[in-house]
Amino acid sequence: MNWTLLLTGLGLALFIEGAAYALIPDSIRRHLIAMLEQPVAKLRWLGLTLAAIGVAMVWLVNKP
Repeated sequence: MNWTLLLTGLGLALFIEGAAYALIPDSIRRHLIAMLEQPVAKLRWLGLTLAAIGVAMVWLVNKP
């Protein structure tokens, strides 16, 4: 396993999250409130879809 790639991805995710909270906190708050109103099944499918897209992106970028 390539730990450098894993830590780079984690660092990038933390940077994006932190930048969003720093630059647009009111919008983030509104989105979080809207998420609370969504059914759990819808959030689960959204999460699985985004995770699959992320895995596919990493796979395509690192494809030999």
